[in-house]
Amino acid sequence: MDSEKRACPVCGQPVETVVRRHKTLGAWVPTWVAGPCRNPTCAEYVPQGAEATEERPGRPAEHARHAGHLRKP
Repeated sequence: MDSEKRACPVCGQPVETVVRRHKTLGAWVPTWVAGPCRNPTCAEYVPQGAEATEERPGRPAEHARHAGHLRKP
């Protein structure tokens, strides 16, 4: 874990550090990133308890499932 202090890119308010993960060579690797901004006057404000949505590169959600994983009637 790193000791870097994170700040909101919009308002500069300190934010918590959260762990995200990505897959590299078949293993999940942790990445520490800035969490959501809790400053109510900020444009990027996320209320406590609300999930911050993370945009992920790749296919749209309707195509994300593999046909072999769908339930058969």
